[in-house]
Parts: sequence; structure tokens; C-alpha cells
Amino acid sequence: MPANYRPWGSTALPVLILVRLQMPELESRYRPAWWLPGPHLPTIWGKLGRRRPTVHDRVERLATPDGDHITLVRMGHARPGIPHLLALHGLEGKVNAKYAHGLLDEARTLGWSGDLMMFRSCDGEINTARRFYHSGETTDIDFVVRTLIAQEPALHLVLCGVSLGGNVTLKWLGEQGSNLPPQVKRAAAVSVPYDLEAGAVFMEKGFARRYVQHFLDTLTEKALKKLAHHPGLFDREKLLAARTFRDFDDLITGPLHGFLDAHDYYTKSSSIGFLDGIAVNTLLLSSQDDPFLPPVVLDKVKKIGALNPSLHLEFSQRGGHVGWVEGQPWNQRFYMERRVVEWLSGE
Repeated sequence: MPANYRPWGSTALPVLILVRLQMPELESRYRPAWWLPGPHLPTIWGKLGRRRPTVHDRVERLATPDGDHITLVRMGHARPGIPHLLALHGLEGKVNAKYAHGLLDEARTLGWSGDLMMFRSCDGEINTARRFYHSGETTDIDFVVRTLIAQEPALHLVLCGVSLGGNVTLKWLGEQGSNLPPQVKRAAAVSVPYDLEAGAVFMEKGFARRYVQHFLDTLTEKALKKLAHHPGLFDREKLLAARTFRDFDDLITGPLHGFLDAHDYYTKSSSIGFLDGIAVNTLLLSSQDDPFLPPVVLDKVKKIGALNPSLHLEFSQRGGHVGWVEGQPWNQRFYMERRVVEWLSGE
């Protein structure tokens, strides 16, 4: 277990100190679209119903130290002192992810540049290394951040991680703590699965199982391609029999990335254990009805956030998972993208 990992309940302060330090939760200005009731319709609409053109002007590869590559979907060019947005997508995100390009477009309206960092195997090509990517893998974001800084030492970098990318972002920020590069000015994390095990269990029930099956379909396809390049990497028949995230993570994510099993992976990779180490102003934007996470986890995050003045919590009552649709069917607006860039614009 990492030396700086801290279980969410490990920080204990007297009640008096808690009251003095407690940061007020931000009041959300989100106004749910009346025509997308419940948690699932906003979640699904952003992916299937929304029309969102891409805004990038090029795609570039970075060679990684282990002989593999990371792809950056790039918009504009970083300039000294002008904010540059680095966005991290969610599980099985694609180059044309609509919410990511919505973020980049909001940044572009302010004259910013930006990049969408593609996790390994999510750029449309199976990566060459034995490993994939996962919710707690932070060496790639560290490599990308430091590469961008080396290219432009006067970089004004702001970060936004969404879903799995949010977990990676928060974990990296917590690992860095006060040693965070000074070029990183602000951060935001959206619809984060703070407790991976709680989320995996929660999604084994009800309609959420549809999401799991959707993700497992693409994860299985990638894993089979990886197996063709690395025979004996895992048991093919067990992969085909996997029906839950735990099944997949027990067989592949855990062992392939140095964990004992799914439980070990969840425990060591959940960002909830790293929140108290974050030392840069960071917006935590989540919805209480997120179908990917039980509400009790957000209650735990609130307790941690009360003790860290760098964390600014905005937990709306509704919004789904990376949803937050507003307006009318003929005039849709997407609160998350506007709110995040507004936050990242602050001092």
C-alpha cells in the first residue's frame, strides 16, 4: 500500500476544530431539464442524444518511458500565462467524447488552449505494453503534466478529470500534495467514483447493470486483442464469463497492474484515500443521484472536505452521471462544462 495512502476515516480532530475549519458546501446553480427526469435519462442523453462537434485541431502521440505511447487530442498551442486545460476522460472514453469537447469548447471561448489525454488503448489502438489503464494509475498523468511543463515552463495549467479520469486526477493531486508543480493552478473533478469498491457493488443491482454490461463489452474486446499480443496473460474463458466489474478486475485489472485482486486494487486506487493530501484549489462536482455511486460515499467525502480548505464541494441533488442537462429539448445547455471552466478561471 502506498506510504501516503490514508483511509477516509483516518483523520480525527476535536469537534471544536472541525467547526472552525469546516468549509461551506457550494450551492449548486444547476436547474435540471424537465424533459429528462430521474438519474438515468440525463446520464444517457449526454452520450446518445447529444450532438457535439469535436473542436480539436490535431492529435499527437507522446512516447512513454516504457516504450508505449499516450495520445493527446489537442486544441491550440499553450502560451505563457494563458490557461491551458488538461482534461481526462472516463472509463472507455473516446477521442470524440462529447463532454470532453464541450469542456474544450468552453475553454476555447475564453482564448485558452487545451488537451484531452487519452488513457492507453482508448485512442482507437491497443497499446503495446502488457498493461492497460485503470482508476488509480497516475504515472501517465504525471508524465503528461511534466511534459507540458517542460515544453512551456511558464504554463498556467488547469486540470479537469471526469468519472474515472476524476479519480485519477484527485489521486495524483493527493500524492503530490505540497510538491505539486507550481504551474498547476486549479483543478476540478466531476462525477468521481471516490470509493471504487462501493461503486462496483452498487452497480451490480437494478438498471445500473446495463451500464456495467456496456463497459464490459468494450473492455472484453480490448482484453482479447491484448491477449492475442501477449498469450497467457490471463484465462480467456474466465474473461468471457465475467459479468461484473469485480469479475473483470479480479482477473485482469488487479493482477495485470500489480494488485493482489479486485479488492486490493479498489482499496489502493480509490481517490477517497487521497483527498486530504490535495493542496490546490479543487472543485468536486457530483450529483446526489449519480447512478454509478451510492449517496453514502458522498457523505463521507463531505466529512473529508470539511477538513481540507483546498476542497470545494458542489453536490447537486440531481444531474445523473456526467449529465447536468439544462434548458429545453430545442435549446439544450450543459451545466457541468460551463461550471467547470468558470471554476478553473478563478484565482
